[in-house]
Amino acid sequence: MARYPRRMSNRLADETSPYLRQHADNPVDWYPWGDDAFAAARADDKPIMLSVGYSSCHWCHVMAHESFEDADVAAVMNRLFVNVKVDREERPDVDAVYMQAVQALTGQGGWPMTVFLTPEGEPFFGGTYFPKEPGHGRPGFVQLLEAVDDAWQQRRDDLLADATKLGDALRRETFADAAVSDTDPANLPTDVLARARDGIASQFDPQFGGFGSAPKFPQAMTLDFLLQRAVGEDDADALAMVSTSLDAMAAGGMYDVVGGGFHRYSVDESWLIPHFEKMLYDQALLLRVYLHAHLVTGEPRYRRVVEEIVGYVMRDLRHDAGGFFSAEDADSEGVEGKFYAWSLAELVEVCGDDAGAVVDCFGVTETGNFRDPHTAFTGNVLQAVDRTADRPEAVVRALPRLFDRREGRVRPGLDDKVLLGWNALFLRALAEAAAALDRDDWMDAARTNARFLLANLRRDDGRLLRSWQADGGARHLAYAEDHAALLEALLTLAEVDDVAWLTEARAVADALVERFADPTGPGFFTTGDDAEALIVRPKDLMDNAIPAENSLAAEGLLRLRSLTGERGYADRAVAYLSTLAETMAKHPSAFGLLLVAYERAVTPAIEVAIVGDPGTTGPLRHEVLGRFVPAAVTVTAPPGTGADVTPLLADRPRADGHATAYLCEEFVCREPVTDPARLRAQVDAALAARSVGS
Repeated sequence: MARYPRRMSNRLADETSPYLRQHADNPVDWYPWGDDAFAAARADDKPIMLSVGYSSCHWCHVMAHESFEDADVAAVMNRLFVNVKVDREERPDVDAVYMQAVQALTGQGGWPMTVFLTPEGEPFFGGTYFPKEPGHGRPGFVQLLEAVDDAWQQRRDDLLADATKLGDALRRETFADAAVSDTDPANLPTDVLARARDGIASQFDPQFGGFGSAPKFPQAMTLDFLLQRAVGEDDADALAMVSTSLDAMAAGGMYDVVGGGFHRYSVDESWLIPHFEKMLYDQALLLRVYLHAHLVTGEPRYRRVVEEIVGYVMRDLRHDAGGFFSAEDADSEGVEGKFYAWSLAELVEVCGDDAGAVVDCFGVTETGNFRDPHTAFTGNVLQAVDRTADRPEAVVRALPRLFDRREGRVRPGLDDKVLLGWNALFLRALAEAAAALDRDDWMDAARTNARFLLANLRRDDGRLLRSWQADGGARHLAYAEDHAALLEALLTLAEVDDVAWLTEARAVADALVERFADPTGPGFFTTGDDAEALIVRPKDLMDNAIPAENSLAAEGLLRLRSLTGERGYADRAVAYLSTLAETMAKHPSAFGLLLVAYERAVTPAIEVAIVGDPGTTGPLRHEVLGRFVPAAVTVTAPPGTGADVTPLLADRPRADGHATAYLCEEFVCREPVTDPARLRAQVDAALAARSVGS
């Protein structure tokens, strides 16, 4: 199903990554990351030119077209350097190490990333996108290459000394203040969550929603944290921040109203013009927050977004065997946004009698609101004029016709690799949405995805792998991110599908601890103890576009403790949270998911066990899974089963032969109930008690 042609020209032709294959016919003598490249650099006494990007990265394509496809530029690259190309999505460890170096050298980072290394892998110079021709204060790429070579030839001792200093600095910064190791949640500072909430509020844009100014990113984890505050603390202002943001994002051009799903981010403050790539992880994170907002507010417009996100992923990003692909490009036919934008004339032609309503609803004009900065292409990115209004009937009729017309266009490129961590993020969201909205078809897809991941991205010895592609199989050892995200997904399946998934979840958690735990400090390293040694063993602390491995692990281990009763899992999470508590309070936007984990650590867990014959437990399950209950866990099983995997199901008989729910806190249970209304009242009381005690 790959939409990139596979051309055999250089070493990248043998790679499975669609991004690397995009460069397989470059005149550049590319190496993939590995021993061969470093051996060649040592043998030829050349530095390495490392280029890192990903397949849906617009500016990566620009640099490729300008420089890497140019024979004259490639000749200079091949003469002066050993050139290495890395897909950051397959190798987040390599990306993290050298991104940290580039940020230290330049104060900023991004992709494409260009880094110059010694033959031993030590970075000594770097940046991001470099244009072919000089301009706007940037050197031309060939100028840069020649300047770096001149320094390598004439001032090598200075470069090597600088590289050593930079490498030492990177190693020192792997984890600051790592000595904190308090495992008692009672000792976690009690004001962190309130301070974090206020810090987030200070960055809120009350007009357009979101946080900060342009460019704006959909900070789904931060919004989810605010929803928890809204429910747990009855915080109306927090809920207003969430609603304003979700409404503005779903109305803006960042949301694909024709085909569903979100683009990566908005270049402006009003969410109108996006960078058009679509990433699986954004769909996963935004699916959860729109689902939670629907459960809290009951607003049907949030449910519609949930259904459209799932529809997009299931239609355009799903492999027949059940895995989910990584991304779609911003570009098609070499033009950014061409697949998504509309001229007024085409829209009128397609919509016919409904065109007037569509034009009014989405503010379509003759001149358009979007221009590709690299071509003369212009068009309209559809943006709902009224953020919260229901779509007029004429618009509802017209959207399928617009979709059918758009399907006839040249599609953006598809990155068809299946990444374990990103799939696990979407699996968790899909399973949760399936249970909350009673969608058996979604639950079937979630089960299929879980089985696919465990069958295709796990070796016979149990070691998880990072990336799979249909015609290349699985490769690269999985990272802590993959393990922690899969832990969260399997725990969700254990809660909403079958408690038996808990056995697989524990195996993943134990592997995470065994291979990735820092033996001298809290938290987990990005790479396992069996992985290739880089100049630094990275440790990801901050939640950025995707959750940090340590945030995922902290929440997952706390959930696992609530389901198993084993404190050792929670101790690791609490030790990590205690280390970063003050940093989270001061810089909350960098720790959206970790704040969710922190709330779980300091809040008494609501534990619900439901026992009953299949087909009888639905009404009770709906009272918990059909609403947003922060820091809760739920398990369901037939009578007399499940106690072997969780103590929550031990000694849980039915009352009078009816499906029965037991609501507990720290394994101390209230009166068992068979009436859904009484269970709802118990959940309400437990939430109210939390608020009083906070």
